[in-house]
Amino acid sequence: MNYRLLVDLEAIEVLDSIPKRSRTRLLNHFANLRLNPDRFSDYHEYDKIGRRTEISVFCGYSIHFWIDFPDRHVKVLAIKPADR
Repeated sequence: MNYRLLVDLEAIEVLDSIPKRSRTRLLNHFANLRLNPDRFSDYHEYDKIGRRTEISVFCGYSIHFWIDFPDRHVKVLAIKPADR
């Protein structure tokens, strides 16, 4: 079953600032996250409230996302350079 993909406005601003080729690759990766988010998590951390946040490293960026199982959402919270 597919998830609905939701992207934070700050993450969209990062997408707008990167080269088109990388942006296209990241958007394709987001589509894969939507189909099967568990498969693309490289590691995880916990946010301020203790919620598990998944991190996928792809195309030089770390994509921080939360899988909201009850609502069937994948929520992209942040996109950061992978070296941070």
